[in-house]
Amino acid sequence: MSGPREAILYVNCIYNGTGRKKPDFLATVDVDPNSPTYSKVIHRLFMTYIGDELHHSGWNACSSCHRDPSVDRHFLILPSVASGRIYVVDTSKNPKAPSLHKVVEPEDIVEKTGLAYPHTSHCLASGDIMISCLGDKHGNAKGNGFLLLNSEFNIKGRWEKPGHSPLFSYDFCWPDGELKQILDLGDTGLTPLELRFLHDPSKDAGYVGCAYTSNMVRFFKTEDGSWSHEVAISVKPMKVQNWILPELPGFITDFLISLDDRYLYLINWMQGDIRQYNIEDPKIPVLSGQVWVGGVIQKGSPVFAVTEDGKTWQADVPQIQGHRLRGGPQMIQLSLDGKRLYVTNSLFSTWDRQFYPELVEKGSHMLLIDVDTEKGGLKINPDFFVGFGAEPDGPCLAHEIRYPGGDCTSDIWI
Repeated sequence: MSGPREAILYVNCIYNGTGRKKPDFLATVDVDPNSPTYSKVIHRLFMTYIGDELHHSGWNACSSCHRDPSVDRHFLILPSVASGRIYVVDTSKNPKAPSLHKVVEPEDIVEKTGLAYPHTSHCLASGDIMISCLGDKHGNAKGNGFLLLNSEFNIKGRWEKPGHSPLFSYDFCWPDGELKQILDLGDTGLTPLELRFLHDPSKDAGYVGCAYTSNMVRFFKTEDGSWSHEVAISVKPMKVQNWILPELPGFITDFLISLDDRYLYLINWMQGDIRQYNIEDPKIPVLSGQVWVGGVIQKGSPVFAVTEDGKTWQADVPQIQGHRLRGGPQMIQLSLDGKRLYVTNSLFSTWDRQFYPELVEKGSHMLLIDVDTEKGGLKINPDFFVGFGAEPDGPCLAHEIRYPGGDCTSDIWI
């Protein structure tokens, strides 16, 4: 938490699915408030193909590699969920203008592993890189395989042992590749997307965000060594008018935990708010901050929320530097000291087009939320706005955010 303040950010920017025949790119954004290019895109590293759909990103090394002094965090791994391609980006030569180091082609991945549609990457203590894959070579949505790359970014094979492929890739023991236990979240845990452990390595616990049911489920190790779970936070659906369904879920598609494990931040992509919870008692999170930054029910939308007594209302979402906030909050990233929360608004190009067509037409943006870490509270910073609708090649969609030195979601302490 006492590390240097972030000066630049890396943001995955997507043209796939927008109708613009351009390659996706990695944007470098200046976030140094003393810089003349503050809140501007200062570099664009374009990928070599069209139609990739960059999504998540991860580093070649993190804190779990602390026993090996030869390992450096120099390369950012960018899986592409549409094409199946994996890009390796060198950020060490010029952090403000990273360069393409290697491309792992989908044909090679399929031939050697049978896996396809890589989604999320994470470094391992061994120096290898583990990448979850959503499907197989036939296009089946199995979602139960892991690809391993070595430190030179060559394909090693599948991570999990034969017969130990975890259903939906959520339950596994990474050191030995064996399936240990399956936790069935039931009807309270529909569409689990993001999973985060507490940062304290002595605490065997964490949370998983369930999008459709809009629950945060806490998982934890019991006294007998097995794992259990319970619903810790529940975002109630809203009764609405003029939408495709009679109720609007919060739709928690991302969340994170501060480095000191005091606060949990979650986003409701459809309802449009960001929430801060005090989790000093992880069993009983307490809502301590909330801010609206978009959503289906913001003022100016045809959709209205309906109260229990039949009255209608819409969320008051401010304009920032003259810009109307489109879409809903999606990916978030917190500063190391916990005082600044960055947020983008694209989930996936197909879903963006379905639920927020204006977002695809006019492009994404990135906001900065000021965080009160003493009393709790969230507030939009009016001096920061990155508009990806004004890109030279046309409006694009912005998704995951990374810091060069690591962040709240990139590292595991063991």
